[in-house]
Amino acid sequence: MPDIRARWLLLLLLMACRITGPSAQTIPIPEQKTIVIARLVPVQKEAAHRTETLRPAVIWLKPLGTEVKPIVASRSFTLLQKNKMFTPHLLVVPVGSSVAFPNADPFFHNVFSLFDGRRFDLGLYEAGSMRSVVFSREGVSYIFCNIHSEMSAVVIALSTPYYGHADSQGVFHLEDVPMGDYDLHVWIEGQKQDSLDRLSRRVHITGTSTDLGEIAPEPPDRHQHLNKFGQPYEPDPHPVY
Repeated sequence: MPDIRARWLLLLLLMACRITGPSAQTIPIPEQKTIVIARLVPVQKEAAHRTETLRPAVIWLKPLGTEVKPIVASRSFTLLQKNKMFTPHLLVVPVGSSVAFPNADPFFHNVFSLFDGRRFDLGLYEAGSMRSVVFSREGVSYIFCNIHSEMSAVVIALSTPYYGHADSQGVFHLEDVPMGDYDLHVWIEGQKQDSLDRLSRRVHITGTSTDLGEIAPEPPDRHQHLNKFGQPYEPDPHPVY
Protein backbone atom coordinates (compact mmCIF):
# COMPACT_ATOMS: atom_id res chain seq x y z
CA MET A 1 0.00 0.00 0.00
CA PRO A 2 2.78 2.50 0.80
CA ASP A 3 4.37 1.70 -2.59
CA ILE A 4 1.14 2.59 -4.42
CA ARG A 5 0.87 5.90 -2.54
CA ALA A 6 4.50 6.68 -3.27
CA ARG A 7 3.98 5.97 -6.97
CA TRP A 8 0.88 8.21 -7.10
CA LEU A 9 2.77 10.99 -5.30
CA LEU A 10 5.68 10.68 -7.74
CA LEU A 11 3.25 10.79 -10.68
CA LEU A 12 1.56 13.92 -9.36
CA LEU A 13 4.96 15.60 -8.88
CA LEU A 14 5.96 14.76 -12.45
CA MET A 15 2.69 16.16 -13.80
CA ALA A 16 3.14 19.36 -11.79
CA CYS A 17 6.64 19.78 -13.18
CA ARG A 18 5.36 19.39 -16.75
CA ILE A 19 2.64 21.99 -16.17
CA THR A 20 4.76 24.61 -14.39
CA GLY A 21 8.15 23.91 -15.93
CA PRO A 22 9.93 26.15 -18.43
CA SER A 23 8.64 24.16 -21.43
CA ALA A 24 5.04 25.07 -20.53
CA GLN A 25 5.64 28.79 -20.05
CA THR A 26 4.49 31.24 -22.71
CA ILE A 27 7.48 32.66 -24.57
CA PRO A 28 6.86 36.31 -25.44
CA ILE A 29 7.01 37.03 -29.16
CA PRO A 30 8.86 40.27 -29.91
CA GLU A 31 6.72 42.94 -31.57
CA GLN A 32 7.69 43.23 -35.21
CA LYS A 33 8.89 46.67 -36.24
CA THR A 34 8.75 48.13 -39.73
CA ILE A 35 10.75 50.65 -41.75
CA VAL A 36 8.43 53.17 -43.40
CA ILE A 37 9.43 55.35 -46.35
CA ALA A 38 7.67 57.98 -48.47
CA ARG A 39 8.75 60.49 -51.10
CA LEU A 40 7.94 64.19 -51.46
CA VAL A 41 7.20 65.29 -55.03
CA PRO A 42 8.57 68.75 -55.95
CA VAL A 43 5.93 71.24 -57.10
CA GLN A 44 6.10 72.02 -60.81
CA LYS A 45 6.38 75.70 -61.70
CA GLU A 46 3.77 76.20 -64.41
CA ALA A 47 5.19 79.43 -65.86
CA ALA A 48 8.82 78.43 -66.12
CA HIS A 49 8.19 74.68 -66.52
CA ARG A 50 10.82 74.00 -63.93
CA THR A 51 10.79 71.90 -60.79
CA GLU A 52 10.80 73.89 -57.57
CA THR A 53 13.29 73.21 -54.80
CA LEU A 54 11.95 70.82 -52.18
CA ARG A 55 10.55 72.57 -49.14
CA PRO A 56 10.96 71.49 -45.49
CA ALA A 57 8.44 68.74 -44.71
CA VAL A 58 7.50 66.34 -41.91
CA ILE A 59 5.21 63.30 -41.81
CA TRP A 60 3.94 61.51 -38.72
CA LEU A 61 1.85 58.42 -37.96
CA LYS A 62 -0.85 58.30 -35.27
CA PRO A 63 -1.87 54.74 -34.30
CA LEU A 64 -5.53 53.71 -34.52
CA GLY A 65 -7.18 51.53 -31.90
CA THR A 66 -4.15 51.42 -29.59
CA GLU A 67 -2.78 53.87 -27.11
CA VAL A 68 0.64 55.33 -27.75
CA LYS A 69 2.96 55.38 -24.77
CA PRO A 70 3.23 59.07 -23.82
CA ILE A 71 6.49 60.72 -24.85
CA VAL A 72 8.30 62.12 -21.87
CA ALA A 73 9.64 65.56 -22.69
CA SER A 74 12.98 64.90 -21.02
CA ARG A 75 14.84 67.92 -22.36
CA SER A 76 14.26 71.49 -23.39
CA PHE A 77 14.75 72.96 -26.86
CA THR A 78 16.02 76.27 -28.19
CA LEU A 79 15.07 78.59 -31.04
CA LEU A 80 17.90 81.09 -31.19
CA GLN A 81 17.23 84.63 -32.48
CA LYS A 82 20.36 85.94 -34.19
CA ASN A 83 20.96 88.02 -37.31
CA LYS A 84 17.18 88.45 -37.55
CA MET A 85 16.74 84.70 -38.01
CA PHE A 86 15.38 81.80 -35.95
CA THR A 87 17.74 78.82 -35.71
CA PRO A 88 16.69 76.14 -36.36
CA HIS A 89 13.89 77.14 -38.71
CA LEU A 90 11.95 73.88 -38.11
CA LEU A 91 11.68 72.11 -34.77
CA VAL A 92 9.74 68.91 -33.92
CA VAL A 93 9.22 68.37 -30.18
CA PRO A 94 7.17 66.08 -27.92
CA VAL A 95 4.02 67.59 -26.46
CA GLY A 96 4.89 69.19 -23.13
CA SER A 97 8.34 70.37 -24.22
CA SER A 98 9.71 73.74 -23.22
CA VAL A 99 11.26 75.84 -25.99
CA ALA A 100 13.56 78.72 -25.10
CA PHE A 101 13.75 81.87 -27.27
CA PRO A 102 17.04 83.61 -26.43
CA ASN A 103 17.70 86.99 -28.04
CA ALA A 104 21.28 87.07 -29.32
CA ASP A 105 20.76 90.19 -31.46
CA PRO A 106 21.76 93.69 -30.28
CA PHE A 107 18.15 94.89 -30.45
CA PHE A 108 14.63 94.02 -29.33
CA HIS A 109 12.49 91.13 -30.59
CA ASN A 110 8.83 90.27 -30.04
CA VAL A 111 8.17 86.57 -30.66
CA PHE A 112 4.55 85.54 -31.18
CA SER A 113 2.33 82.81 -32.62
CA LEU A 114 -1.41 83.12 -33.27
CA PHE A 115 -1.95 79.71 -34.80
CA ASP A 116 -3.61 76.48 -33.73
CA GLY A 117 -0.63 74.73 -32.17
CA ARG A 118 0.28 77.13 -29.36
CA ARG A 119 -0.89 80.74 -29.19
CA PHE A 120 1.44 83.12 -27.35
CA ASP A 121 2.97 86.59 -27.37
CA LEU A 122 6.28 87.03 -25.55
CA GLY A 123 6.23 90.82 -25.85
CA LEU A 124 9.28 93.01 -26.35
CA TYR A 125 12.49 91.76 -24.79
CA GLU A 126 16.01 93.05 -25.11
CA ALA A 127 19.36 91.71 -26.27
CA GLY A 128 20.84 89.03 -24.02
CA SER A 129 17.51 88.06 -22.45
CA MET A 130 15.46 84.90 -22.95
CA ARG A 131 11.85 83.77 -22.66
CA SER A 132 10.35 80.29 -22.91
CA VAL A 133 7.12 78.62 -23.99
CA VAL A 134 5.74 75.18 -23.07
CA PHE A 135 4.07 73.51 -26.05
CA SER A 136 1.38 71.74 -24.08
CA ARG A 137 -0.87 70.65 -26.95
CA GLU A 138 -0.36 68.84 -30.22
CA GLY A 139 -0.23 70.98 -33.34
CA VAL A 140 1.78 73.17 -35.69
CA SER A 141 2.86 76.62 -34.46
CA TYR A 142 3.97 79.23 -36.99
CA ILE A 143 6.24 81.65 -35.16
CA PHE A 144 7.18 85.21 -36.15
CA CYS A 145 8.69 88.39 -34.77
CA ASN A 146 6.32 91.35 -34.57
CA ILE A 147 9.17 93.74 -35.42
CA HIS A 148 11.06 91.93 -38.19
CA SER A 149 8.77 90.47 -40.86
CA GLU A 150 11.53 88.30 -42.37
CA MET A 151 11.82 86.19 -39.22
CA SER A 152 9.86 82.94 -39.17
CA ALA A 153 10.06 79.48 -37.63
CA VAL A 154 7.84 76.41 -37.19
CA VAL A 155 7.42 74.24 -34.09
CA ILE A 156 5.51 70.96 -34.48
CA ALA A 157 4.49 69.39 -31.16
CA LEU A 158 3.60 65.69 -31.47
CA SER A 159 2.19 63.01 -29.18
CA THR A 160 3.56 60.17 -31.35
CA PRO A 161 7.21 59.09 -31.72
CA TYR A 162 6.66 57.92 -35.31
CA TYR A 163 7.69 60.88 -37.47
CA GLY A 164 10.35 61.83 -39.98
CA HIS A 165 11.78 64.82 -41.84
CA ALA A 166 12.22 64.88 -45.60
CA ASP A 167 15.92 64.64 -46.48
CA SER A 168 17.64 66.60 -49.27
CA GLN A 169 16.18 64.19 -51.83
CA GLY A 170 12.65 64.50 -50.44
CA VAL A 171 12.67 61.03 -48.84
CA PHE A 172 11.01 60.37 -45.47
CA HIS A 173 12.46 57.51 -43.44
CA LEU A 174 10.78 56.23 -40.25
CA GLU A 175 12.25 53.32 -38.28
CA ASP A 176 10.86 50.92 -35.66
CA VAL A 177 7.19 51.49 -36.48
CA PRO A 178 4.99 48.68 -35.06
CA MET A 179 2.69 46.93 -37.53
CA GLY A 180 -0.88 48.20 -37.55
CA ASP A 181 -3.21 50.91 -38.84
CA TYR A 182 -2.33 54.59 -38.65
CA ASP A 183 -3.48 58.04 -39.72
CA LEU A 184 -0.78 59.65 -41.84
CA HIS A 185 -0.35 63.40 -41.30
CA VAL A 186 1.75 65.73 -43.43
CA TRP A 187 3.25 69.18 -42.97
CA ILE A 188 4.99 70.98 -45.86
CA GLU A 189 6.17 74.56 -45.60
CA GLY A 190 4.08 76.97 -47.65
CA GLN A 191 1.01 74.72 -47.82
CA LYS A 192 -2.37 75.90 -46.55
CA GLN A 193 -4.03 73.74 -43.91
CA ASP A 194 -6.82 72.53 -46.21
CA SER A 195 -4.16 71.38 -48.70
CA LEU A 196 -2.32 69.51 -45.93
CA ASP A 197 -5.59 67.92 -44.79
CA ARG A 198 -6.10 66.52 -48.28
CA LEU A 199 -2.70 64.79 -48.05
CA SER A 200 -3.71 62.97 -44.85
CA ARG A 201 -4.92 59.40 -45.19
CA ARG A 202 -5.23 56.07 -43.41
CA VAL A 203 -2.36 53.63 -43.94
CA HIS A 204 -1.62 50.02 -43.00
CA ILE A 205 1.92 49.21 -41.86
CA THR A 206 3.05 45.61 -42.21
CA GLY A 207 6.06 43.45 -43.00
CA THR A 208 9.67 44.50 -42.57
CA SER A 209 9.20 47.63 -44.70
CA THR A 210 6.30 49.70 -46.02
CA ASP A 211 6.45 52.18 -48.88
CA LEU A 212 3.77 54.88 -48.58
CA GLY A 213 4.52 56.12 -52.09
CA GLU A 214 4.60 59.73 -53.24
CA ILE A 215 3.28 62.78 -51.41
CA ALA A 216 2.38 65.44 -53.97
CA PRO A 217 1.69 68.93 -52.57
CA GLU A 218 -0.16 71.74 -54.28
CA PRO A 219 1.56 74.99 -55.34
CA PRO A 220 2.67 76.88 -52.20
CA ASP A 221 0.87 79.83 -50.69
CA ARG A 222 3.14 82.86 -51.08
CA HIS A 223 1.07 85.43 -49.17
CA GLN A 224 2.99 87.57 -46.70
CA HIS A 225 2.08 86.92 -43.07
CA LEU A 226 0.64 89.71 -40.94
CA ASN A 227 1.84 91.07 -37.61
CA LYS A 228 0.31 90.10 -34.27
CA PHE A 229 -2.41 92.72 -34.71
CA GLY A 230 -3.50 91.25 -38.04
CA GLN A 231 -2.02 94.18 -39.96
CA PRO A 232 0.70 94.43 -42.64
CA TYR A 233 4.17 95.16 -41.30
CA GLU A 234 5.34 98.76 -41.27
CA PRO A 235 8.61 99.53 -43.10
CA ASP A 236 11.54 99.04 -40.74
CA PRO A 237 12.47 102.53 -39.48
CA HIS A 238 15.93 101.32 -38.47
CA PRO A 239 17.50 99.51 -41.46
CA VAL A 240 20.73 99.12 -39.51
CA TYR A 241 18.91 96.48 -37.48
